[in-house]
Amino acid sequence: MSLTLKVWRQKNRDTAGQMVTYPVKNVSPDMSFLEMLDVLNDDLEVRNEEPIAFDHDCREGICGACSLFINGRAHGPERGTTTCQLHMRHFKDGDTITIEPWRAAAFPVHKDLVVDRSAFDRIQQAGGYISVNTGGVPDANEIPIPKTVADKAFDAATCIQCGACVAACKNASAMLFVSAKVSQLALLPQGKTERKTRVENMVAQMDIEGFGACTNTGACAAECPVGISLENINKLRREFIVAKATSENIA
Repeated sequence: MSLTLKVWRQKNRDTAGQMVTYPVKNVSPDMSFLEMLDVLNDDLEVRNEEPIAFDHDCREGICGACSLFINGRAHGPERGTTTCQLHMRHFKDGDTITIEPWRAAAFPVHKDLVVDRSAFDRIQQAGGYISVNTGGVPDANEIPIPKTVADKAFDAATCIQCGACVAACKNASAMLFVSAKVSQLALLPQGKTERKTRVENMVAQMDIEGFGACTNTGACAAECPVGISLENINKLRREFIVAKATSENIA
């Protein structure tokens, strides 16, 4: 396959970026999208040009690092697929592919296609954990949890913190991410003790980071590579309303 890539190049967050066009040849349909970028970078290095910076880690669809906006969609055209698991067989010979970083004020560009997603880490640090000292770890079977509840908590816990929900949302809202983290802990008995302060603190930090408001378009769930449900946003809203009505937050 021969392709034309239009790639966002930006030296750093203080420098204006621009789209740069690169031809790529001899692309195998069995390559992953990131392998195709590796081929392009090898070619750039041979020509003594600076390679394109992009995030990647596990390349197994687990870590969420491979966050790219491909032809106007987060992680590309295939639903339920991360960029690293997107294969070139989903494109045609001669295609033009536009590749951009996440576009959100809360995700400033570090360089080229790499953005700073530490805002998510700070939201987690605001309350996405259990701080109660429960002593030694008990056997899992000693804590009775209904299977339906355990399944919902597990589904919420599959969020890989990639930021596709933010990139897909016209308001750059982080509600799907935050709701998944809140739901995961609020559903389980270990997380119920701190559920009120948790949701208050995490929502407050989300606002501080500059993420937009949720307007229920559903674009976040449509582009989520692991299928986080909008049901979690409804749960977040209920948790937040209850927490504010009976606030115990003295932080």
